[in-house]
Amino acid sequence: MISDNDQTGAKPLLSRDSSISAGSFNQMPRRRVSGKLAKPERHQSFSRDIGHAAAETYLLTRLTITLLRYLGVGYRWITRLAALGFYAALLMPGFLKVAYYYFFSSQIRRSIVYGDQPRNRLDLYLPKNLDEPKPVVAFVTGGAWIIGYKAWGCLLGQQLAERDIIVACIDYRNFPQGTIGDMVTDASQGISFICNNIAEYGGDPNRIYLMGQSAGAHISACVLLDQAIREAKGEESISWSVSQIKTYFGLSGGVIDLISVSFNQIYYLLAAFLIMRKKYLFMILPDCGNQ
Repeated sequence: MISDNDQTGAKPLLSRDSSISAGSFNQMPRRRVSGKLAKPERHQSFSRDIGHAAAETYLLTRLTITLLRYLGVGYRWITRLAALGFYAALLMPGFLKVAYYYFFSSQIRRSIVYGDQPRNRLDLYLPKNLDEPKPVVAFVTGGAWIIGYKAWGCLLGQQLAERDIIVACIDYRNFPQGTIGDMVTDASQGISFICNNIAEYGGDPNRIYLMGQSAGAHISACVLLDQAIREAKGEESISWSVSQIKTYFGLSGGVIDLISVSFNQIYYLLAAFLIMRKKYLFMILPDCGNQ
């Protein structure tokens, strides 16, 4: 037992000042040590994160390959898919450059309405100098009648606009949103808008050229034929004339070498078409399904 006198009379081994100084003395080197170790620790943490990300990427890739093999996809398809992804990555800078030009260029008038349908829009690519009326190219983009879109003509519009030519890229309804007849109607309305309004944008209505690519070439050719038939019948509801089109350019993909195609291949293709056309063709053009 320690008495109260002993408690009040006892002196600490270290004074208050000495304890503070000792505490400060102990804390200072700790800060120095921690400061020296901070950079290596951050470096180690960054290295661990990189290693973890690499391990996760490897695991995900391995599991993806395993899944594709389980689904019956061979190494040939896997390597082709990887090559396609690598090819897309190489093209990405070009895509980004074109996208930036399409969305931010002051020379483009995007989504001008020419009709009452959702896809009745067109883009105008204007030259920098509009001191006099410029020739006009009405362009109908391709896309297998399924994925056609007016922005596909961005590069064409850019190149021709640099050469003092106005380019109008016409959008239209795609399948299954519309049939071939609807696509022809949309393109015809777009051409009508160009013929009647292009002068307001600096174009010369007497120098209008029609161009179509792939499916767009088919649609634009049908537009000219349909318009010519309507004019020959003397219909009154005609808003433009075929004679207003100076020239027509129909572009397609690769040219098929018919010499290298054997007779049997042609026979089988024709047989398949005759057998399957009633099942699928009427989905695009209803009138053809009954012929």
